[in-house]
Amino acid sequence: MRSRTKAIALVKPLKKMVVPITCGILASIVLNTSAIAQTQGKPVSIPGLESLPLPGMNLSFVSNFEQLFNPNSSSGNANNEPVTTWITLDGRNLFQIAASSREDLSKRVEDIQPRLQTISQKHFQSGSQEVEVKVQRQFVTNQQGLQVTYPDIYVNGQRLLTVTDLDAKVQGENDPQDVARKLRQSLEQDLKIAKQERQPPYLLRQGAVASGVFFSVIICSWGVRRWQKRLQSRTTISTATVSPTDSVTTQLTQQQHQNLQEARQRLFQAAQALIWGGGTLVILSLFPYTRIIPVWILTVLFKVPAIRIPSLVGIVTLGTYVAIRLSYVLIDRFTTALANNSLLGVQDSYVRLQLRVMTISAVTKGIATFGGVGIGILFALSTLGVNLAPVLAGAGLIGVGISLAAQSLIKDAINGFLIIVEDQYAVGDVINVGDVGGMVENLNLRITQVRDGEGRLITIPNSEIKTVANLSSRWSRVDLQIPIAYDTDIDRAMNLIDTIGLEMDRDPKWQEP
Repeated sequence: MRSRTKAIALVKPLKKMVVPITCGILASIVLNTSAIAQTQGKPVSIPGLESLPLPGMNLSFVSNFEQLFNPNSSSGNANNEPVTTWITLDGRNLFQIAASSREDLSKRVEDIQPRLQTISQKHFQSGSQEVEVKVQRQFVTNQQGLQVTYPDIYVNGQRLLTVTDLDAKVQGENDPQDVARKLRQSLEQDLKIAKQERQPPYLLRQGAVASGVFFSVIICSWGVRRWQKRLQSRTTISTATVSPTDSVTTQLTQQQHQNLQEARQRLFQAAQALIWGGGTLVILSLFPYTRIIPVWILTVLFKVPAIRIPSLVGIVTLGTYVAIRLSYVLIDRFTTALANNSLLGVQDSYVRLQLRVMTISAVTKGIATFGGVGIGILFALSTLGVNLAPVLAGAGLIGVGISLAAQSLIKDAINGFLIIVEDQYAVGDVINVGDVGGMVENLNLRITQVRDGEGRLITIPNSEIKTVANLSSRWSRVDLQIPIAYDTDIDRAMNLIDTIGLEMDRDPKWQEP
């Protein structure tokens, strides 16, 4: 009962661990959500940032921020649909433009974005808060040679862009004039807001908010760190109070603590990274001069293949590692309960119990590791956009080939595992298997080795063991024949045998170990 109570008590740190980690992760999610909410749908566009050497990425053509979390998303498709992107200011979307191809879209962005930067800078440096946005008609000759009119948008007397039919189409309008009228109103409001955000009162207010966020991050980080130290001290105390005489349960509980501490350590590290990373993104997103940085960071993480792929693989690897470690904790819990129950019923077969329990634990952990790694690989491939159907089909064919080539090894392992779990025999038992018999000297998942009466070491594959006779399991009986002379007094001989038997029973050399 004592061992069972200790085994149950040692599992309690797993439940206690959930509270601080959950608080840290939830706080980080709130912080990250706040940062994303302020930059939702905002592609990266900042002067000088487009010139950074980022392989596989042109920051001028990053579409809606929501697409950052879907590596397969695109602003256009192969069915002659227009491709789109956003024109931005201070990391915020102002309006969407479209073109028939990515090359044409690139030219429009390179034409409109610098104009917007120039217009906004002049507006910020001016003393007026008002913005003058006008719509003027421009006559253009289309591909059929017909003259059509398109609205031009002018801001403070400078031309910004021409609204096209594709711009109207992607916004669900039939007439570009309707889009131009909406755009005129939104541009006035957006430029006013952008200038207000550069005024000292707004910056001071945001600075106070940033200070509050910073102190919140420090408090959350300190709280997670304190919980971590408290759980580590409890784990040390619990390990020290385990009785050294309970060897099987001691090994299992020590393994349980090691696996639990390892998983907990990684979760605490991830929580700290989320707290500080999320807090930094929130603070940067509060100011117009730095709001583009968190969007740029997330864009690089989710859009640049050279960074996105290792990042996703690293996250999946960390999650798989923690999941495997936690599965080890559950396995150790199960085997500890199994050991305690077995100890209650079998006090005279400690070595046999230790072999069974540790073998069950090792085999189950191996299966959990193999399954966890396999699921992690499939999840990583799925996250990277790989079609899993051919992968699973190929893995199935490989599995069939391996199973056919290693049938005997698989049979040996399965039968060996069942021999140990069912306690058919253990090291030190005397057994008979067919025509072979002797003392078991070695037992693993593949083979059983016995030493016969002539001193020969015989190796038997476990798959060949069908029927086994255990001559020494728990108790045994010997049919001993004692020859006596014909003229011996039978009653006296029987009394002598009884006397010697009682003396042997009291002799310490003949006592059970």
